[in-house]
Amino acid sequence: MVEAESIGEAENFANIELNKIAEWAADNKIKFNERKSKVILMTRRKWKEITVYLNNRPILQVQIIKYLGKIFDRKLTFKEQTTLQTNV
Repeated sequence: MVEAESIGEAENFANIELNKIAEWAADNKIKFNERKSKVILMTRRKWKEITVYLNNRPILQVQIIKYLGKIFDRKLTFKEQTTLQTNV
């Protein structure tokens, strides 16, 4: 997770940090699967497409992501989570 003043800055920070993680993983003989990884831009501002790379390949950007059993949407409204809970 990265936090920044602008979307472009967040994109740059994310790429820098993912590059560090990929280098650490290579040093420790671990490989992260970029096809199973996803990126979500959480902001109340207008949606924008960003490009974040892992292993020199772009990561799929999504608008809803499930993490540790919770569903997060890009505006942090939790509408998908509450809809799921009321339908169970």
